[in-house]
Amino acid sequence: MSGVMRCIALALGAVIAQTADADMRLTPEAIIDWQAHSFAGETDYALTETRHGTAVRAVCENGTASGLVYTNGVDLSETPVIEWRWRVVDAVETGDPRRQSGDDYAARLYAVDEHAILRWRTRAINYVSSTRARPGAQWPNAFAGQAQMVVVDSLDGSRTGKDGWHVHRRNLRKDFQQLHGRSVKRINALALMTDCDNTGDRAEALYGTIRLLPES
Repeated sequence: MSGVMRCIALALGAVIAQTADADMRLTPEAIIDWQAHSFAGETDYALTETRHGTAVRAVCENGTASGLVYTNGVDLSETPVIEWRWRVVDAVETGDPRRQSGDDYAARLYAVDEHAILRWRTRAINYVSSTRARPGAQWPNAFAGQAQMVVVDSLDGSRTGKDGWHVHRRNLRKDFQQLHGRSVKRINALALMTDCDNTGDRAEALYGTIRLLPES
């Protein structure tokens, strides 16, 4: 699906908790108020309580797809590291993720470097959980080659953390340099999406707090 190329045009503020050491926290309570942008019906996003705190529960059924978009921007010169936690409850099991017919994921996180005028210069990274590719796999998105897909975990026996929760940490500045050959000082948008419009599979995931951190 070509969601990344459309969701980057949205604008919305969100509440951010910021500490003295520049650690920015995007909590589930803030994420749920991000703009919901539909591509095919509505993925159901709602707050839920888990054993490990509040989370955003995303449920995708009947070929729907929509995302939650944050476009306040992130200063990568200050906080280039992103850390997030999610848990896939019901994974997308069918389809080749490298083809348009299989471009669905129970959990994905976008980071977008947008050029509003020269749209062809927009670049994005999609961090995804996939049962159909191994962690570390990378490829251009089947709908939008400007977006690079990066598999960060899988449910094929590599569950980690309590109750299937995964915690990931990536250096966005380094990833944009490696994947796009671009030195990026600021990104324009972050987004979460759970989608199932191409495969028709049911998908469900839980999203926890996102942290933006200085480079250690």
